[in-house]
Amino acid sequence: MKIIKYKSFFIILSTVIVLNILFYYQENNAHAAKTSLPLNQLQSFSEVYLKIKQNYVQDVSDKELFDNAIKGMLEGLDPHSTFLNEKDFKDLQIGSKGEFGGLGIEVTMEEGFVKVITPIDDTPAFKAGIKPGDFIIEIDGKSVKGMSLNQAVDLMRGKVGAPILLTVARENQNAPLEIKIVRAKIKIKSVKYEIIDDKFGYIRISSFQNKTGKSLKNAISDLNTKSKGNIKGYVLDMRNNPGGVLGAAVDVSDAFIKGKKKLVFTKGKAADAMYEFTSNNTDLANGKPIVVLINGGSASASEIVAGALQDHKRAIIMGTQSFGKGSVQTVLPITSRTAVKITTARYYTPNGRSIQAKGIEPDIIVENLELSSSLKNEILKESDLKGHLENTDNKDKDNKEKLQNEKLKNDYQLSEAINLLKGLNIISMTKN
Repeated sequence: MKIIKYKSFFIILSTVIVLNILFYYQENNAHAAKTSLPLNQLQSFSEVYLKIKQNYVQDVSDKELFDNAIKGMLEGLDPHSTFLNEKDFKDLQIGSKGEFGGLGIEVTMEEGFVKVITPIDDTPAFKAGIKPGDFIIEIDGKSVKGMSLNQAVDLMRGKVGAPILLTVARENQNAPLEIKIVRAKIKIKSVKYEIIDDKFGYIRISSFQNKTGKSLKNAISDLNTKSKGNIKGYVLDMRNNPGGVLGAAVDVSDAFIKGKKKLVFTKGKAADAMYEFTSNNTDLANGKPIVVLINGGSASASEIVAGALQDHKRAIIMGTQSFGKGSVQTVLPITSRTAVKITTARYYTPNGRSIQAKGIEPDIIVENLELSSSLKNEILKESDLKGHLENTDNKDKDNKEKLQNEKLKNDYQLSEAINLLKGLNIISMTKN
């Protein structure tokens, strides 16, 4: 009799909870008005809850059971939707302040393991040799199989200066790799730039932050000043860029497109998930040719930029197919201490192409070949001969050119991008 009363009480309680949720969404979402109460499923849920409380080998709090139920419901949707309990929500709010020691990698969950989307430039993970596509199978000797993404990320966080051992499965490697990394505060300089071959601007965007658009404008201005207005084209390098702030992606796209044109738009179920962004007629490159470099580590915001420039035929996209992260996540508070992060929309390029699970296909596919030392040194020059006479006319310039040549020699994709810009420049000269 006691069990029946307990069971009835819980069914009533569950019904009240669900009714409150539905009432909230009816007040805040027109689509919710069409939602019917799933009484059969609610009854099944209460049966499972009751059996756990009566039969599980040890006591489990109601809070833990409900948190796990909500978490399972969200994580069953897609790899990016999740429940943020009090700790997770707090971590999300303060993580950007540098209070955690991090590794500097963008990750997702695939096949039960943590998959690296990309390591971020100049971070501990990048310096330790973590690569896009790596599967993290153990963290400090603990298997990640069965963990949620948040649980795995929590294990990778820690005090600044504290070491961590990652066991990584990598394609074309016969055995797992053990990689030791020391946690650090992650401070990312999102935009770096330099002049290559005296007339080509190289701009590297490693992530999209709030000030990335402004930093890009400053970079273009400085490149033109240093070259005395002689920039003939640009390489925009977004390889291994995991994305970031949507507004920054819009700013970067806008910086290269002339006229009032669509840059990106989103589509979702709710009205507030529908956005469209247009350019402001500010081509800071003044129509100069642009080559955009992308690869499998280019995701989200970097795919938005590549897609916009490709659709408007403003740039030639070179490299390999991008990651395909074309969904929008929104953090919706549940209480003052908890929230859900849920996928609410998809990104589309100006021509209406969905990025999700497909990515951006380059106009010119160029794999990142790693040349052997023997091949790099196959062609000898006077400067390679032992005892050669130094050129003392302009030593600083010679040293700078030598560093640039080394950079191009060690980066096949970048070398091909510069060669393409040179070819476009020659064609432009012959037309004039």
